[in-house]
Amino acid sequence: MAGKVTSQGTGILLVTANVGSLFEDPANLQKAWLREFYQTVHTHKPHFVALHCQEVGGKNYEESMTHVDSFVKELLSSDAMKEYNRARVYLDENYKSQEHFTALGSCYFVHESLKNIHQFDFKAKKFKKVAGKEIYSDTLESTSMLEKEKFPQDYFPECKWSRKGFIRTRWALADCAFDLVNIHLFHDASNLVAWENSPSVYSGTRQKALGYVLDRITDQRYDKVPYFLFGDFNFRLDSKQVIESLCSTATMQTVRAADTNEVDKVIFRESDNDRKVVLQLEKKLFNYINQDVFRENNGTLLLEFDKELSVFKDRLCELEISFPPSYPYSEDCSQGKQYMNTRCPAWCDRILMSTSARDLVLKPETDEKSLTYDNIGPNVCMGDHKPVFLDVRNGAKGWRGFHDKLPCEKL
Repeated sequence: MAGKVTSQGTGILLVTANVGSLFEDPANLQKAWLREFYQTVHTHKPHFVALHCQEVGGKNYEESMTHVDSFVKELLSSDAMKEYNRARVYLDENYKSQEHFTALGSCYFVHESLKNIHQFDFKAKKFKKVAGKEIYSDTLESTSMLEKEKFPQDYFPECKWSRKGFIRTRWALADCAFDLVNIHLFHDASNLVAWENSPSVYSGTRQKALGYVLDRITDQRYDKVPYFLFGDFNFRLDSKQVIESLCSTATMQTVRAADTNEVDKVIFRESDNDRKVVLQLEKKLFNYINQDVFRENNGTLLLEFDKELSVFKDRLCELEISFPPSYPYSEDCSQGKQYMNTRCPAWCDRILMSTSARDLVLKPETDEKSLTYDNIGPNVCMGDHKPVFLDVRNGAKGWRGFHDKLPCEKL
């Protein structure tokens, strides 16, 4: 596996995965998902693995929490992870507490060859050596090794609670500290509403929530350190603009509900060619005639409509995206590349970083081959979200001395 930490570098693997589907159909989906995850670990041989999960337990979490336990036990005891002799698992399973429950799960694995790693205690305000394997669940609020928050209720659309928030942990590798933040932002409730304005009302809600997280993790309570923010941001393509592009020569027909007179569906048809339907749009239907447009060149021609991150361009960075939209994939085990026709495919699952974290991983001497930003299981059904990973390998000097230029904490 990872072998000794040498001058070739210390490898860190960051993974974000919305795992809700795995607990709806654990018998069929979990085995394939774990196999692909283990293969990614085996290929990149990291010394430190951070797995950020969202929607732990799925939609029916009250019935699915037993599946969560078996999923975590498998991760901790699997042969593929046997050289990772230290682990920290934080699972928010307290579904009975509406004002606290986020369904987030943050899992960290440390390779036996990595000696100099510490985790921050937010209450004691000091770093502690990482030893053994520990699982924390249910009420994470009492755990001082992390910060967990659900967004304030007035941030939620129509003030209705849902499982959205963030978990923050802080780590020190060699003498360089950095934060790892697991995040889940609000989704688009209706395709019809998302299509009304550019940018959509949902985009504004996500922007407000992400700004809240950035302000919280950079406030004055603790020393500022570089941070990696990875999770399900629910970023969507600008619906109005992408539909105008996909249906530029089509004619539009609006269908209203008989009882309310509200728009029920919008149908775009070709002007000729027997007026074939190009796109049918409903609250939870996005049925486009040619899905290949989202797969050709990994869908990157559509990145011009991926605009939600631009508001934060001075605070957040991302490596170039070269993988297809990460959502919404079919949950049919035989359809690894097929999208569901529920939403316009989008890059919901991302790994972002502060400008100081970017400078940490993109040093002038960094070989481009030492960075990989991609998805997991491109040809396999992984549920409705494909996990996304960032593999970083810095030379032994890379994680040291960084505090000389930026405000990293010394141990």
